[in-house]
Amino acid sequence: MQHITITDSAQTYLKDLLAKQNVDGIGVRLFVSQPGTAYAETCLAYCRPGEEKKDDEQLSLDGFVAYLDQPSLPYLEEAVVDYVADKLGGQLTIKAPKAKQPAVAFDGPVEQQIVEILVSEINPGLAAHGGEVRLIRLEDDIAVLQFGGGCQGCSAVDMTLKDGVEKTLMDRIPDLKGVRDVTDHSQRENAYYK
Repeated sequence: MQHITITDSAQTYLKDLLAKQNVDGIGVRLFVSQPGTAYAETCLAYCRPGEEKKDDEQLSLDGFVAYLDQPSLPYLEEAVVDYVADKLGGQLTIKAPKAKQPAVAFDGPVEQQIVEILVSEINPGLAAHGGEVRLIRLEDDIAVLQFGGGCQGCSAVDMTLKDGVEKTLMDRIPDLKGVRDVTDHSQRENAYYK
């Protein structure tokens, strides 16, 4: 299943760029850092032989291979890598419309369901106070969450966690047994309510 489009002009540009590295078998690796958050960035890096991961999806292109990071795949759906030449040489662009909000089916894994609800329903409300919450991990069917921005150190975070986040997640995901906050709330510098 192909998650991204790498245009012909981008393939030509990358092939030439890789040839200048003088490393046999060098490719590129595409991944998303901080996926599913407002800080998500789509990254393209050199991938020397041996640096690829065994679960990477491989995309064979004109003269090189693009390795797609497995955990990033939901966030790379509909991504387009393009190169546009101009008077100054040109620019490689990566547009990944789902990097900040993955397309996740609600019959998918519990982790994906949690991320989808956090991104699409909970974080837009927290953003009004400069805050956000993200899933750190799922541990024994308990969502381990971390608050950031204006939520970190906010005196109302317990109410937000219990009455807002936990209630919403528990109502929507029957397999979830609870939530736990691992945020260091002693840091109150940017807290919405001190």
